[in-house]
Amino acid sequence: MENMERGNVLVIGNSGVGKSTLINAVFGEKKAETGWGTKGTTVDLKIYESKIIPFRIIDTIGFVPSFIKEHKAINAVKKWSKNSAKEGHEDNKINVIWFCVEGTTSKLFPETIKDLSRATSMWKSVPVIVVITKSYSDPEREKNIKMVNNAFAEQKRYSKNLAKIIPVVASTYVLNDTAFAAPQGITELIDSTNELMPEGIKAGKKDVFTFKLNRKRAFAHSIVGTCTVLGVTVGAVPVPFADALILAPIEILEINKLAQLYEINKGEDSKQFLNSIIEVGTVSIAAKTAISALKAIPGINLAACVINAIIAGGIVAAIGEGSIYAFEKVYIGEKSVADIDWVKKVMELRLSSQFIEQVTLIAKKITKMDNPKDIGKVITDLLAIVFSVTDNKKTVER
Repeated sequence: MENMERGNVLVIGNSGVGKSTLINAVFGEKKAETGWGTKGTTVDLKIYESKIIPFRIIDTIGFVPSFIKEHKAINAVKKWSKNSAKEGHEDNKINVIWFCVEGTTSKLFPETIKDLSRATSMWKSVPVIVVITKSYSDPEREKNIKMVNNAFAEQKRYSKNLAKIIPVVASTYVLNDTAFAAPQGITELIDSTNELMPEGIKAGKKDVFTFKLNRKRAFAHSIVGTCTVLGVTVGAVPVPFADALILAPIEILEINKLAQLYEINKGEDSKQFLNSIIEVGTVSIAAKTAISALKAIPGINLAACVINAIIAGGIVAAIGEGSIYAFEKVYIGEKSVADIDWVKKVMELRLSSQFIEQVTLIAKKITKMDNPKDIGKVITDLLAIVFSVTDNKKTVER
């Protein structure tokens, strides 16, 4: 079985909780180095696999008390997670998480679950199995399971991810001269992990895709912000601002950079798709109507060049935010570059009456700003908020 089919299990928990002993018990041989006390023995993330176990195991550095500022475990897992989204590292996705909790403790501190949440923040869909280590007696197990359920019920982030709670004894533990706790729970842990793995593999792919999409979105807003400042700068030049054609070079640059970011293909359909967006922002009735309406804003004591700058920046920002919305729909497969009529409607909506209202409000707020960068940032931030809200309410894509 190939690594990608096997999937990966992340083993995580406080230092000294018994992760290495657990891993050795699962493999039936000494794979991980074990030790006593709270220091722990894993100094870096390590990968273990065998031909017998149908998944790989990623062992992590243990969490340390919160008063220690170095969060090596959290940082190591986050670094691994981000690298798994890079090309060539697809087989490193995390598919199931074993969150190890020591059975000899009487309380699962919220900080420990927060550490888990911080370390695995990228894996929002991946199932979690809480493994209660050193769980030596039935009464203790009942208390531990109740403790885990109560702790997770208070944590919205992970309550939905909790798939199983499995108490285990990883190696024989002598209780006294006449009694001992025999190994148990290991087979159940392997079987449960195997059952969850198909779901976990889908979840891992989904979470990596979401991570990439969020990164693209952040870069995209940066592109729009830069182009908005350029638009404001061009608009502020003391020349007649009759229509949106003056912004065409900036819009073309903005749209092409965003298309490249969202991996929009360069075929004929793509060109037509991109040209439709440019047309709406430059020669469309929507663009001309927006400019006419904004130039006639009553009661604003601003110089003509400042008004022009606000209008120019607003249009560039609106076209940019609209392009992000359209390109994301294509990127996630909900739309294609053949949907020309749809993208025109999306972009026209960006220059509708709501856009005019928002830019009017911006113009009324900007009374003492002379720096185009300041004006551009205000426009980008406000329109990004407006459009993110309207995208959730409107169903143009249908």
